[in-house]
Amino acid sequence: MTDESQARPRRKLWKFFVYPLAALAVLALGLVVLVALQPSGFSVSRSAVIDAPPEVVFPLVNDLHLWQKWSPWAKLDPNAKNMFKGPEAGTGAEFHWDGNSDIGEGIMTITASDPMTRVAMRLKFIRPYEDECNVEFAFSPAESGKTKVVWSMQGENDFFGKAMCMCMDMDAMVGGDFEKGLKNLADAAAKHQAAD
Repeated sequence: MTDESQARPRRKLWKFFVYPLAALAVLALGLVVLVALQPSGFSVSRSAVIDAPPEVVFPLVNDLHLWQKWSPWAKLDPNAKNMFKGPEAGTGAEFHWDGNSDIGEGIMTITASDPMTRVAMRLKFIRPYEDECNVEFAFSPAESGKTKVVWSMQGENDFFGKAMCMCMDMDAMVGGDFEKGLKNLADAAAKHQAAD
């Protein structure tokens, strides 16, 4: 057997491994480029007109203790540990929750509170993944003593966040919760008015 006849099977074997590995490397590089080209930020917003004046609706958002009455996530884990720090309501009030896999763990802090017009918050997720975003509620008078409420959230996507956004639509995922929350907020405002 000659050296050349022994080299042919080695070349075929080499091609058998190298070409698939090269193809995988090209696919991986393409995926990295595709993820890197995704938007660096995200924004979700929903609005509703609530049949109550800002004087009734605003405190339900500005006092984090009252979120249990209307938050779309409150009923997902009735056994969650809820802790409050800082002032009773407004700027500096903080809500820390630690619950099951449906709600995870996080901290929500009111960063600005403009009476009857706006509540801004910093939302820090701890578990199941770490992330931070900004949340804002804007309140404006609407016809016949009603209140228009706009609930929005903005954040930045790191590489992992960009990859996640390729698999799921953040607007559809969070937007549904916002819609449910705004409906619950309207119900809580109606109950509050009926009690007065």
